[in-house]
Amino acid sequence: MRWTGRRGSSNVEDRRGGSSGKMIAGGGIGTIVIVLIIWLLGGDPGQMLGEFENNRSGPVETTAEEDSMARFVSVVLADTEEVWAEIFANSGKTYREPKLVLFSGQVESACGFASAASGPFYCPGDEKVYIDLSFCNELKTRFGAPGDFAIAYVIAHEVGHHVQNLLGVLGEVQEQREQVSEVEANKLTVKLELQADFYAGIWANQAQQKFNILESGDIEEALGAASAVGDDHLQMQTQGRVVPDAFTHGTSAQRMKWFKKGWDTGDPGQGDTFRKGAV
Repeated sequence: MRWTGRRGSSNVEDRRGGSSGKMIAGGGIGTIVIVLIIWLLGGDPGQMLGEFENNRSGPVETTAEEDSMARFVSVVLADTEEVWAEIFANSGKTYREPKLVLFSGQVESACGFASAASGPFYCPGDEKVYIDLSFCNELKTRFGAPGDFAIAYVIAHEVGHHVQNLLGVLGEVQEQREQVSEVEANKLTVKLELQADFYAGIWANQAQQKFNILESGDIEEALGAASAVGDDHLQMQTQGRVVPDAFTHGTSAQRMKWFKKGWDTGDPGQGDTFRKGAV
C-alpha cells in the first residue's frame, strides 16, 4: 500500500505504555472468536474481561517498527475519514470521525476491559476503535495473512462498525438480538460482520480512486486476511471441527465475498446483508 508521505489522522490516541493517553498526529482477529463482542451488542465485556482491571500494563518501550506501524495505521484512518465523509455528504449526512486507540497488553474502553488477545475491536459506547499493534505481527505469523493491506483491511472493517453505529444499524441489531434465540442472535451478528467487511471493500475502492493507494497484491492481502478470520477456519484451528450455529463473523468464503463485493461495486447501497437471502 502506498502510504508514506501522506496525511495521518489526528484522531489517534496513543495509550501504549499505560499512559493516560495522548494524541498523535500523522503517526503512530487474537482470539477473534472471543472478543469482537467487546464493542457488542448488549453484552457486558467488563464482566467477562474484568480480570484485566487489576493487572494493567505498566510503561513499555516502543520499537521503531511499532512506531512505523502506528504511523501507517494513522494514515489508513485518515483515508477512511475522507472516504466516509464524502459518502455521507453525498447522502446528505455528516460523518462523525471515530477515534483510534493504540494500546499495549490491555485497555479499558466504554465497553469494558479487553486484552491484546481480544484482537482489534470497535466500542460504540465511546465511538473508538482499539488495537494493540502486536496484533499486526500476529496477523502474519499466527493467521498466515501477511502484508500491510491485510492490516488496512482490519482497520477499515472496524471503522465499518462505526459506520453501522452512525447509521443506527448496531442499535437495531442489538434490539433484535435480545428478542431471539442465541442461534438466531448469532446469525444477526454474522450479517453485521459481513456488512462491515463490505464497508471495508467500499473503503478500498474509494481510497484507490481518491489516493491511488494500491500496489500489486494488496487486494489479495485483504482477501487473505478475510479468509484467515472466517469462523470455519478459526474453529478448525482451535477445536478441530466446525459448528455453524456458533458462527459470529461468517465463513472465510462469506467474508471474502462481501469484501470483494464492496471492492468491485464501490456502491454502499449494495451492502444490505440483512436482506432475505443475502447471506
